[in-house]
Amino acid sequence: MARASRLIKVFTPSFADESDTNAQNLTAKEVVARLDPERFEVTMLCEQDPDPRIVSRKNTRILPYYAHGNTPRLLLRILAERHDVYYFPRYGPLDKGFLSARKYLSSRTALITYVVMMMNQSTGTGMVARLIRESDHVYANSTFVAETVQQQFGFLPAAVYDGVDRRFFFPPAAKPAKRTVVLYAGSFQSRKRVDLVIEQAARCPDAEFRLAGKGETEPACRALVQQRGCRNVTFLGHLSSSQLGEEMRQADVFLFPSVLEGHPQVLIQAAACGLPAIAMSLYRPDAIVHRRTGFLADNDHDLAENLDVLLRDPELRRSMSAAAAEHAKRFDWEDIARQWGEIFEEAVESKNPSRIRAAGD
Repeated sequence: MARASRLIKVFTPSFADESDTNAQNLTAKEVVARLDPERFEVTMLCEQDPDPRIVSRKNTRILPYYAHGNTPRLLLRILAERHDVYYFPRYGPLDKGFLSARKYLSSRTALITYVVMMMNQSTGTGMVARLIRESDHVYANSTFVAETVQQQFGFLPAAVYDGVDRRFFFPPAAKPAKRTVVLYAGSFQSRKRVDLVIEQAARCPDAEFRLAGKGETEPACRALVQQRGCRNVTFLGHLSSSQLGEEMRQADVFLFPSVLEGHPQVLIQAAACGLPAIAMSLYRPDAIVHRRTGFLADNDHDLAENLDVLLRDPELRRSMSAAAAEHAKRFDWEDIARQWGEIFEEAVESKNPSRIRAAGD
């Protein structure tokens, strides 16, 4: 592999805040924390207290993000500092400004888009479509997502999976005898179908259902709990990674009925905690091996039947727990960050061959 003659300068419009659990920001933080500081200089954004690993990383710069005026200030800085890589763009005004500016500048910056949502006629539009079409390199977070990109845009990107932070997500030493716990974790959005979890709670009063997350459908979900008279549902609110890991280790089943995803990190996290999971087969999540580490349901009837199977069979839960923890080992951030480092080097080499020299020169 050719190596850079000087540091490769990477900008990502992702946030380094320690408390931020947004999936994009988690990915960027885990990648940046592991990138070789002798090869890569990285610039990130931050609103509050940054992750200590990012702060202590050599050749890392953190730009403050304020309530107003960020786009012109940051865009001017990005263009002036001539970064080699713009990694993991979002869909906001800063990314739109960068796309517009690079039309008129002979920019050497390689734009690398990471697609984390299945593409269809509703999701593959607007800024998403523009980024996919105008990027120098496009990657997907699963083979399924890559296939949906091919269906919508006519090319097949390589897949690079997300990993799991083993500081927070690991199997329990043991589980005490207690009431069976079903856990949901994720945002409260229509596509996540948290209401379906509540319907299962109404159907299974002997199990405890715990809901982690916040979002726009939360008021309706709370009202549904009251309407159905569910005394076995607890709303946990937003949890830190440490708190979520502990909840997962205390739970017996992870129920995730979302119908529109890419490859959810929360399923990898559940597997790493040895938590059997039930999700929809629609987006083929590789974090679950059907009938070995959990179940992939084809419809809501399957989902309810799979839940019944796990609730009444503790031995199956134990075997799936062990299999899930073992399966999660394939999602290793060290290997994944190494992949991204190689991708950045290859992107710079293809965009600006003069930036690269042979190793040892």
